[in-house]
Amino acid sequence: MKVLTSTRHIALLLLTAVAAWAAPPPAGDRERGDVPGWVMITLMSAVLVAALLAIAGPALEGLFNQAIDQVSP
Repeated sequence: MKVLTSTRHIALLLLTAVAAWAAPPPAGDRERGDVPGWVMITLMSAVLVAALLAIAGPALEGLFNQAIDQVSP
């Protein structure tokens, strides 16, 4: 359940960042330029990690719990 909450927070953060970036510029700042490449790579990486956590989170949690159960007496 914590994985889904964390994924929702990441998605909300990403949507907020995209909305802030897409907002029209202030009247005196007409030349904002393009989005730098590192910003797009960072956003795409965060989306990829969130998607993988949403899909594989329960399976990874099960593997971790099995490993802990085998080690614990």
